[in-house]
Amino acid sequence: MSFNLYKNSFLCSSNDYENSKVVLAGIPMDFTVSFKPGSRFGPSKIREVSVGLEEYSVYQDKNLFNKVFCDMGDLELPFGNVGKCIDIIYEFAKKVFNDGKTPIFLGGEHLISFPLIKAAKEIYGDLVVLHFDAHADMRDDYLGEKFSHATVMRRAGEVVGFNNLYQFGIRSGSEDEISFARENSNIFFVYEIENLFEIVKKLKNKKVYLSIDIDVVDPAFAPGTGTPEPGGLTSSQFLEIILKMKDLSVVGVDVVEVSPYYDISDRTSLLAAKIVRELILLIE
Repeated sequence: MSFNLYKNSFLCSSNDYENSKVVLAGIPMDFTVSFKPGSRFGPSKIREVSVGLEEYSVYQDKNLFNKVFCDMGDLELPFGNVGKCIDIIYEFAKKVFNDGKTPIFLGGEHLISFPLIKAAKEIYGDLVVLHFDAHADMRDDYLGEKFSHATVMRRAGEVVGFNNLYQFGIRSGSEDEISFARENSNIFFVYEIENLFEIVKKLKNKKVYLSIDIDVVDPAFAPGTGTPEPGGLTSSQFLEIILKMKDLSVVGVDVVEVSPYYDISDRTSLLAAKIVRELILLIE
């Protein structure tokens, strides 16, 4: 595997892979984005703005200085070759999971979640996916393509079993995919977010993978994304949701669809960086 190691690594991170429980890795791929491309620049921007945050979290009374975690840089991918990229991402993720690490992957478009979830499922067996998104991403194909950011959760559900897929914050989708999700997965629309807290209680003994599309948050708070969808959660609501994950056995995370060029204020990237900070501190 080859990596592009950026000088602007995430706040307080190290290169100590061996002694790190949590590892960060960027996956700068955005080849199937259906509206506005640019999420391949998300990982580097999230790292860049992370220095604007404090190392200390008032939410958790914890400090990044007291955590040993590694930033591996960005995975190098062959531009435009979706199939090859999926294979590379899968092999990389499988090694990280095999090494007993808890990875936080920085996207990149949402399609990267498919090989990540596939690798996690292969290592951990019984796996639950908690998916936070504005969009259902449950189409069987998009313009004839089976592998797209619009189909990623359909593919993920086929891997983990749709009964193990929980979707939250949803407020957009075709009639067919919403119907499919209602019949096959566990879908909760944005106005049903309170259901999450009861479900979290039921999943305490499960291995859990979190897939976070930044557009689950309303574009008033996170405009820097490729398919902004009005009517979402506030940033405060979503940070509260992250903190509710503290009792779960989280084995992997992705934070995807940050497209920094659509947000000159950097508030989208700052929100993503703050989410990542809280997740680093949350994972034991």
